[in-house]
Amino acid sequence: MRFLVISHAPHFIKEGKIYAYGPLVKEMILWEKRVGQLVVFAPEMEATADPINIPYHHIQTRLSSSPSLNFTSPGNSLRSFFKLPWIVLKMWIVMLKADHVHLRCPGNLALIGCFLQILFPFKKKTAKYAGNWDQDSPQPFSYKLQRWILSNTWLSHNISVMVYGEWPNSSKNIKPFFTASYYENDFISFQKPAIQKGISLIYVGGLFAAKNPMTALKVLELLIHKGEDAQLVYCGDGSERSQIEQYAKTNNLGNQVRLLGNVSAERVKEEFIQAHFLIFLSDSEGWPKVVAESMSWSCIPITSPVSCVPQMVGFGERGKLVTNDAEKIVHEILELKNNPVELELMQLKARNWARQFTLEKFGEELGKLL
Repeated sequence: MRFLVISHAPHFIKEGKIYAYGPLVKEMILWEKRVGQLVVFAPEMEATADPINIPYHHIQTRLSSSPSLNFTSPGNSLRSFFKLPWIVLKMWIVMLKADHVHLRCPGNLALIGCFLQILFPFKKKTAKYAGNWDQDSPQPFSYKLQRWILSNTWLSHNISVMVYGEWPNSSKNIKPFFTASYYENDFISFQKPAIQKGISLIYVGGLFAAKNPMTALKVLELLIHKGEDAQLVYCGDGSERSQIEQYAKTNNLGNQVRLLGNVSAERVKEEFIQAHFLIFLSDSEGWPKVVAESMSWSCIPITSPVSCVPQMVGFGERGKLVTNDAEKIVHEILELKNNPVELELMQLKARNWARQFTLEKFGEELGKLL
């Protein structure tokens, strides 16, 4: 079987191997094991040593490079407009040759794929909508358009659409799904540091304004002002890093903050084991893997109630749902610190729930869609 993946995630080739963003590749490896050949239609970028990128496994996997699309400025929009005919033609050709088409939505290339898949009503197709499927949430028009096409069974035939969470009034081709980060044997025994000896906070993800990484730093500052011994580690990089570094320096927080940049999944796991609370306040998400990952290591997520996140944390049983308010977040943290029985129970519930979703189980469910 020739399995085609259409993705906006940049890929690169290094020493004969195809590399891309680690969490995406981990999932694609599960498809690789179940198909004859995997073809990835995606933008190609220059090789990098960033540890967040990992290689595909199968020697039969191929990269069909596409020009990237960018509509963030008039100049980029004009250039992208002239690229469109070539992209549409090339995508149509690779779709024609494929036995199964898999769309990674939402994204610019996936939007084109959503239109082109209409021309292949008898071809087996799947789509992974990694964004927020909540129809009442504010989203870009292109995201709403992709969601509408995929859920319209008159336009989209023979396609299963994986979405995060369970949503009422969904069409019959919509499949509530999950994602995973760990294999069963990744769940090693561990000892969580005693919170009474110091509160450990962690932020994992891109350091971008839409994810509100500065709030984690302000939570740390308030905890210290209240006399708490607290530490914060950032795993991730982005445009907000310099602002975070400057704020930490100006407010004498440098000794309590570590910015690790992009690090391997193994290093993130080590940091989760040491941390008591994940501060994750993204404005928009699908199924944030870092929330489930933190729960796997008894690190309680303090998170915004977007998309299916309330379902993930059991509407407050396995984590705390908060607004982007540092004072209220500090209150929630201190409430749990001062109630060790409640904290331990929440850690247990979080760990037991998150560890259901292994890569083995994920692979089994993906296999049913072929």
